[in-house]
Amino acid sequence: MKVKGLRWWIITLIGIATVINYIDRSALSIMWPSISEDLGMDKNDYALILNVFMVAYAIGQSLSGKMFDKIGSRFGFVVSITVWGLATMMHAMAKGIFSFSAFRVILGLGEAGNWPGAVKSNAEWFPVKERAMAQGIFNSGAALGSVVAPPLIAILWIAYGWQTTFILIGVLGLIWVIPWLIINKAKPNGHPWITEEEKEYIKKGQSEADNAEGKGLSMKEILSHRASWAVLISRFFIEPIWWLFVGWMPIYLADVYGFNVKEIGFFAWVPYVGAALGSLSGGYFAGRLMLNGASVDQARKRTILIGGIIMFVGLIMTIMFADTALKFVLIVALVLYGFQFVISNIQTLASDLFSGKSCGSLAGLGGTFGLFSVFIMNFLVPVITDYSYTPIFIMIAVFVPLGVGSVYWFAKEIKPIS
Repeated sequence: MKVKGLRWWIITLIGIATVINYIDRSALSIMWPSISEDLGMDKNDYALILNVFMVAYAIGQSLSGKMFDKIGSRFGFVVSITVWGLATMMHAMAKGIFSFSAFRVILGLGEAGNWPGAVKSNAEWFPVKERAMAQGIFNSGAALGSVVAPPLIAILWIAYGWQTTFILIGVLGLIWVIPWLIINKAKPNGHPWITEEEKEYIKKGQSEADNAEGKGLSMKEILSHRASWAVLISRFFIEPIWWLFVGWMPIYLADVYGFNVKEIGFFAWVPYVGAALGSLSGGYFAGRLMLNGASVDQARKRTILIGGIIMFVGLIMTIMFADTALKFVLIVALVLYGFQFVISNIQTLASDLFSGKSCGSLAGLGGTFGLFSVFIMNFLVPVITDYSYTPIFIMIAVFVPLGVGSVYWFAKEIKPIS
C-alpha cells in the first residue's frame, strides 16, 4: 500500500497530539475557580503550582530533546504522550497544593517532549521550504487545543465535576498512540507506505546534514556557534507572551470581570482562533517567500519581523483600549496571531541550523531558555496584579523587539552549520 502525501498525515497526527496537549494543560486554569473553592486555595497557590509545572516543563524540554535525538521521533512521542496522559488522569486524586504540584511535575516532563519532537520529525519528513508550514500546522494544534479546551472542559465540568473531567481528557492521549504507531512506521527512507516520488521530493529539499548518519553534536559544540543563541535568546523573550495568556487569562477574566468557570469556558477560546490563523499564515508566508526566490535567511527574518510588529501593536492596544471583556479577547486574538506568525519560524531555526542528530537538542534547549523567563513572570504576576495588570502587559510588550532583534543580532545568516 502506498499513501500519497504521507508527510502531511504525520504532521496532522502531531497537530492532534498538540490539541490534546493543550486540552490537558488548560484544564487546571479553566476549572481553578471551582477547584480553589473546593480545596481552599488562592491565587498564590495557583502561581506556585503553575511554576512547579514550568520548572518541570523547562527541564523536560532539554531532556526530551536529547531523548528524541537518541530514540527517534516515533517512540519519543509514545513516551511523552503516555506520561502526560497518565499524569492528567492523576489530577483527579489531588487533595491540595502538594499533590497538585507533584502531578504537574509529571505532566510538565511529559508534555515538554511535544515541541522538540515536532521539530525533529519535521526535519526528517519535510524539505526546508515546507518546514515552517509544517511547524505552523503543528503550532495551530496548540491554538486549536486552546479554542476547544474552554468550552469542552466547561461542559464536562458542568456534567461531571473537575475530578472526572481530568480522567476523561487524560484518556485522549493514550488513544492517540494507536494511530501514531500504525501510520508512523519508520523514517521516510524506510517507510513501506511512502511513494518514490514523495521520498525523492523530501530528499532533494533537504540539506546533506539532514540525512547524515552518526553521532550528534554535544551541547557544548552546538552552543559554540553564535547562530544557536538566536534560538535561545529569541525564545527567552518571546515565550512569556504566549504563556501569560495561556496561564493567566482565565484568572484575569475571573478577577477583572467576575467570570465563573462556565463564563470563562465560553469566552476564553476567542483569542486562540487568531493564534490558529497566525500559525498557518506564518508558515505559509515564509514558504511562499522561499518559492518566490527568497533565501531561508530572508524568509525567516522577514516573517519574524512582521509578526513581531503585529504582536507589539496588539499589546499596546491591550493597554489602551481593552476596557471590556469582548474588546480584551478580540485584541488578544491579534496578539496571539502575531505570536504564532513568529514562533513557527523561530522554532524552525533549530532545523535550519542543525539537522540529523542535533536539531532536537537545540530545539529542546531553546524551550528551556524560553521557560526561564516564564518562570520569573509567573512569580511577578500575582504580586503585581494585586494592584494592576498593566505593568505586566508593558513588560511583555518590551520583550517583543528584544526577541525579534536577537534573531537578527545572533544569526547573521540563517543557513545549515557544518
